[in-house]
Amino acid sequence: MKWTEGIDKLGLGLYFLLCIFAIANIYSVDQKLGEKQLVFFCISLVVGLVIFVGRSKFFENMSGIIYIGGVLLLIGLFPFGKEILGQKNWYKFGSFTMQPVEFAKIGTALMVANYVSGPDFNLKNRKSLLTILAIIGIPGVVVLAIPDVGSLLVFLAFFIALYREGLNGFLFGIGFVFAAVFLVSLAVPPLYVVIVIVVIAGVLIALNYHRMSWDVISIASISGSILLLCGLAFGSPYILEKLPKHQRERIEVLFKGEKAFRDTSGYNLLYSKTAIGSGGLLGKGYREGSVTQGKFVPEQETDYIFCTVGEEWGFLGSAILVFCYMVYIGRIYYLAEKQKSTFNRVFGYCFASILLMHFTINLGMVMGLFPTVGIPLPYFSYGGSSLLAFSMMTFIFFKLNYSDKNSLV
Repeated sequence: MKWTEGIDKLGLGLYFLLCIFAIANIYSVDQKLGEKQLVFFCISLVVGLVIFVGRSKFFENMSGIIYIGGVLLLIGLFPFGKEILGQKNWYKFGSFTMQPVEFAKIGTALMVANYVSGPDFNLKNRKSLLTILAIIGIPGVVVLAIPDVGSLLVFLAFFIALYREGLNGFLFGIGFVFAAVFLVSLAVPPLYVVIVIVVIAGVLIALNYHRMSWDVISIASISGSILLLCGLAFGSPYILEKLPKHQRERIEVLFKGEKAFRDTSGYNLLYSKTAIGSGGLLGKGYREGSVTQGKFVPEQETDYIFCTVGEEWGFLGSAILVFCYMVYIGRIYYLAEKQKSTFNRVFGYCFASILLMHFTINLGMVMGLFPTVGIPLPYFSYGGSSLLAFSMMTFIFFKLNYSDKNSLV
């Protein structure tokens, strides 16, 4: 058997394609940063090679220690973290910085996979459910306390993996309804939202009246849910007012447009849309983008890197990039589903879901469909921590997949 048998060439090929294209775009924005990103990429490859030649069981056996290490790194930010751009979520070592939340995602993914693959795990069991929620919730609470709302949203990706393992999809519906009520209540008078909630609840109850069990617990649950939603509708504007000014404006931009905040929170989005729209079908050409080269978009080498692609490579280049991401993420889900090992499968789903959340939120952010929350585009945004962490997850999964394909079990 050839040693290359079992290596997923399509997945690794797309990984290299995304990384190389990313370095080229970062170089277009800033030559020095492009060169540094190339160094980060080479370091990532060395780390990836070490992962690939190591034992596949290492990460399963060490998942608890890696998880605890990730949580401790997050907690260490409070006394030792460096504040950058208003958030104390970095460690600084001379001229280098490190964002520990990226590595905490790896530890959490490994720990979730380890616990779910255990013989006693059962999502219908209350102990199992509470334990897995604690595994995800502990780093999530620390991230919220930093605060890093964007990274907290990414932690929701783990629930996609749990859904594959039997988590009730009804919970996703509840989360969607509460999020929708919160956002709609910011744009529409809360009284109107409450009326709609009551009417919809009344219609649903009427349609299911004979199939529902009208015991005390059921009545209390239905009444409590309706009251909670109504309370959220009236409380949403108050919650918004209590947020820091920059966070409040980032949400208001969705409803009032970026021009209303062109000198503050809407500035990035305004010029990001300008850059993407000006690229047309085929783009202005490599290093020929006037908005990109004029440095009009702050953080255009990190969170807003996609606007560089839109301006220089146009709609066609942007569409190809989006297609590559979709194929890549879909490929990881496909490979994860094919794994013989539960640990491998769950880690694969966690990895693919983290990529999906980053990809969706980042693109929504630069196009004005989602508030600016500081989420990098995987492999593409400038940053050693992000590239190294995503590369580590990449090589861990493809190592697990390689071992699975060559397993005799």
